[in-house]
Amino acid sequence: MSTPEPSDVGPKFGGDIRASDTDRDQVLTVLSTAYAEGRLTADEHAERMALASNARTFDDLIPLTRDLVPLHNPIRPVAKHPVPGEGVNLPTIDRRSTGDTENLVAIFGGSTRRGVWRARKHINTFALFGGNELDFSEAVFENDVIEITGFWMFGGCTIKLPAGVEVEDHVVGIFGGSDVKNTRPAPGGPKVIVKGVALFGGCDIKGPKPAKNKRN
Repeated sequence: MSTPEPSDVGPKFGGDIRASDTDRDQVLTVLSTAYAEGRLTADEHAERMALASNARTFDDLIPLTRDLVPLHNPIRPVAKHPVPGEGVNLPTIDRRSTGDTENLVAIFGGSTRRGVWRARKHINTFALFGGNELDFSEAVFENDVIEITGFWMFGGCTIKLPAGVEVEDHVVGIFGGSDVKNTRPAPGGPKVIVKGVALFGGCDIKGPKPAKNKRN
């Protein structure tokens, strides 16, 4: 496989900084996952694994996963001159939505939906060394059934639901998993279906905490 010198990497992506064993291991994990999902052939997987194992800098590692991890759209450069009082915004969030589908992407950062917001029928979430948070406490449900699909690697997703919502959990955990607690469905209430893969990560689905019984 030919890996041309990348032209869109620099200090903010690592550039010619030396890669550590942990960095190489993370890339190896991405490649193995892509191979298991059928996105790499056996030959491509073997060749990239060898290149990753021998990589010395981030410039050597980045081309190996460029077509596997969506880096370009979600990541925005940090402003050189932040507005006073706002600080530097390091989390990377993709808040694009189309029709009845919404996409949330978090890479080395976080993406959040909370307060009053429109919960679309399909919500796709992706977290790589980051996290997604979906708080439906004040959300407007646009459909009776909402489907959340996610892939969380070395990251996770927190889903907060109001009382009365039914939950179906179809998350597949690989060195990770999902947890559902305090959900109390009501007849005729909306349903949230959660599915996807948690690879070295997890999905936490929870309803409101039950009220404590007061003693007279």
